[in-house]
Amino acid sequence: MQDDPGAGWNLESTYTSLPRSFYTFVEPTPVRKPSLVLVSSHVAEMLGLDAGKIQDGAHAEIFAGNGLPPCSKPLAQAYAGHQFGGFTMLGDGRAILLGEQVTPAGKRFDVQLKGPGPTPYSRRGDGRASLGPMLREFIISHAMHALGIPTTLSLAVAQTGETVFRHGQEPGAVLTRVAASHIRVGTFQFAATRGNTDELRSLADYAIERHYPELLESDSRYLGLLQSVIHRQAALIAKWMSVGFIHGVMNTDNVSIVGETIDYGPCAFMNGYQASKVFSSIDEQGRYAYENQPSICQWNLARFAETLLPILHQNIEQSIEMATQLINDFPKLYGQCWLAEMGRKLGICQVQAGDEPLISELLVLMEKHELDFTNTFRELSDAQESENWEKQNGMVAWIAKWRERVEANNLGVSRAIELMREANPVVIPRNHQVEAALEAAVFGRDLGPTLELLEVLSHPFELKEGYRAYQLPPPGGDGDYCTYCGT
Repeated sequence: MQDDPGAGWNLESTYTSLPRSFYTFVEPTPVRKPSLVLVSSHVAEMLGLDAGKIQDGAHAEIFAGNGLPPCSKPLAQAYAGHQFGGFTMLGDGRAILLGEQVTPAGKRFDVQLKGPGPTPYSRRGDGRASLGPMLREFIISHAMHALGIPTTLSLAVAQTGETVFRHGQEPGAVLTRVAASHIRVGTFQFAATRGNTDELRSLADYAIERHYPELLESDSRYLGLLQSVIHRQAALIAKWMSVGFIHGVMNTDNVSIVGETIDYGPCAFMNGYQASKVFSSIDEQGRYAYENQPSICQWNLARFAETLLPILHQNIEQSIEMATQLINDFPKLYGQCWLAEMGRKLGICQVQAGDEPLISELLVLMEKHELDFTNTFRELSDAQESENWEKQNGMVAWIAKWRERVEANNLGVSRAIELMREANPVVIPRNHQVEAALEAAVFGRDLGPTLELLEVLSHPFELKEGYRAYQLPPPGGDGDYCTYCGT
C-alpha cells in the first residue's frame, strides 16, 4: 500500500533502468507499533518535503516500513565487497531503497530505509536494526554535515514496537537515510565478478549520467569516472583526518563513488591524539586505524580500478597502465588535500609542500604530550595569550616556527587566528557524550540529551555559552572504549 499524505514526495526510480541483476524488488516487512522518534526538519526541507506534515501518523507508518510514499519502487541493491581484505558477495541485507526524491531545485537524493526487515541478501540475518545504532547514525551524520564533510544524512528514526536481539534485547528501529547515491565500489565489484561487460558498462554509464554528467561527451569517460572518484575520495579522507574521525570499517562496500561518508557503525572521533588509534571492536589488527585510512583508501580505489579494466581501453594492457598511473598518483593527490585541510587549521592560507614538516612536528608533540586533537587546534589560536600553555605542552619552539610561517603569508598572526577559528570546531561528537545520550534515549526513554547534543553539534564552530561541557574529553581519556557495527 502506498500512502499519499501530500507532504511533497516526488520519487522516481532511475536505478531500475539498470539490468535486474543489480537489484531485487522487495517490500518492507510490517512492524507491530510504529512511532516516530526523530525527524530532521533540515533534511526534510533539503528534500522539498513539508517538515510539519512528515511528522504525522501516516509518516510514522512510512518511516517504519508499514506504508510507502507515493511512486516508490522498493528494492534491495546487490553489491559485493572486500571486508577486512576478504572478498564476498553482499547486498542490502537490511536496507531497502524507496526511490530517488527529486527536489524542487532538480537535485536527486536516494531515500533508503535501514532496518525494515529481511531481503534476498540478508544471509540469514533478520534485516532489522536497533534504536541505539540508528540514533547514533542520526547524530554522527548530522554532526559530519555541520562540519562540512560530505556525508549521507538521516531524515528520520522510527521505532517498531518490536524487540531485536543484539547485545541482549533492544528496541527495534528503522532509520530513513538520504544520500546522493548508494552506488559503492562494491557495486562495481559485483558487476565485474559477473563477467558481463555489457552490465558493467551500463552501471558505469548510469553512474556517469547521474553523478558525473560533465564526462558524458568525453572519449575517455570511464577513465574520467575513475579519476573523479579518486579525487573525491582523496578529499573526503583528508577531511576525516582533519577532525580526528575514524570510520572503523572501510570495506569496499562502504566506499561511495560520490565521495560521501557512508555507514556509521563502529565510527568514532579521537580525543587524545594517537596516530594508531582504533575504536572498532572488530578491527583487532588495526587495519582501519586512524593513520591507515589514507592507504586503505588507496587500496580500495585500486579495487575499483580493477573493475573498470575491461572498459577503460580496448587493449587490456593499456587499461592496466592507465589505471595504475592514477592509483599510483593517489598519495600525491591525497597529500595535497591533507596539506590544504591542515593548513587551514593552522591559519596558513597558501599552503606549500614545505609546510608538511611543521604540521607533522605538531602532531608528534600532540601525541607525546597526549593532547586532545580538537581542543589543541582551538587552543593554538589563543596560545599567544598563554605562555604557561605553551610551556606545559612543549609548544614554545614550535609556536615560534608557526608565527614565522604565518607572517610569511603577509597576513599576520591576527588574521591567521581568525582563519583558524573558522576552520577548527569547538565541539565534535565526543564518544562519551554520544553514549550518554543514547543510553538515556534507549533505556531511559528520554530523548532530551539527544536533542540537546544535536543542537550543540549543529553549530560546531561557534563558541556558545553552555557549550563548555561539550568541549571536554572524558575524564581519564578514552580508556578501553570501543564501538560496534550494530548489525
